[in-house]
Amino acid sequence: MGLLMNIVSSPTAAQNPSDSDTETRHDWQQDEILALFDLPLMDLVFEAQRVHRLYHDPNKVQLSQLISIKTGGCAEDCAYCSQASTHKEGTGLTATKLMEVERVVNAARKAKQGGASRYCMGAAWTSPKDRDMDQLVAMVEGVKDLGMETCMTLGMLSDHQTAMLKDAGLDYYNHNVDTSEEYYGKIISTRTYQDRIDTLSRVRDAGINVCSGGIVGMGEERRDRAGMLKTLANLPSHPESVPINMLVAVPGTPLENVEALDPFEFVRTIAVARIMMPKAEVRLSAGRQSMSEELQAMCFMAGASSIFYGEQLLTTPNPENNKDLALFEKLGLTAV
Repeated sequence: MGLLMNIVSSPTAAQNPSDSDTETRHDWQQDEILALFDLPLMDLVFEAQRVHRLYHDPNKVQLSQLISIKTGGCAEDCAYCSQASTHKEGTGLTATKLMEVERVVNAARKAKQGGASRYCMGAAWTSPKDRDMDQLVAMVEGVKDLGMETCMTLGMLSDHQTAMLKDAGLDYYNHNVDTSEEYYGKIISTRTYQDRIDTLSRVRDAGINVCSGGIVGMGEERRDRAGMLKTLANLPSHPESVPINMLVAVPGTPLENVEALDPFEFVRTIAVARIMMPKAEVRLSAGRQSMSEELQAMCFMAGASSIFYGEQLLTTPNPENNKDLALFEKLGLTAV
């Protein structure tokens, strides 16, 4: 355990984490992160759970629900995404227009009744058009009026658009870095890595909570998973929410035949994310449909504190609500 203590320990923070930020680092080095990944799995999960308990109730899991408010026709060429216009002939996805505000709010109301506390609204855009902003603002205000936390993912934002969403009361803005900077060019060519970092900075400067994570299982190597977490943990402030997605290999996309990631490597990624960003909500996101109950339980042990809930993500399936609640009952977990 000596290596763990050298990398992450801070007796002061452990004794009174509310009074100290000494366990929160922004200077992670690649070799340190890889050393964590290389630990025996039980040691790694044990340390992740220790860190998790400093800042989170280990028996509570936050529920977020996601809706696609504008599907398909995206000008980006993300290799994993069925909504990219470059993949439309292979995936068979039909593009839709921006949803009406009333439909979005009614769907949020049902999500709240089903137990979700945060509602995430995603649109397949490079960035929203100014003409759509009033409608987006109304969605945020409508969902906020239900007493739910709000999150949006709309691509890149201008300063003016960010200010409008902040004034509307948007709680979180999601903009994933997806992978390491080194591997990024193999996945996306239409938007730079720096574009993503700039958007995160704009959102943070406006006072909106940041939701940013990535996707694993895209054919990347362990060093790329470490690099992705390094990018996030070394931001001036850690994201408040860190979704870790397991690739859903959608037929018709360039990654449809990629080799599946070893499940234990996914657990390691969750654990390292928890250690590096101890206060963040680390969320099990896409890919849970194919995960066993045992794998999900290991992820909660490794520090996952949030899930995407509901039977549909943006365009891919998710476990049914009753299956999630049944799993929570087996594990003694409470949804919040």
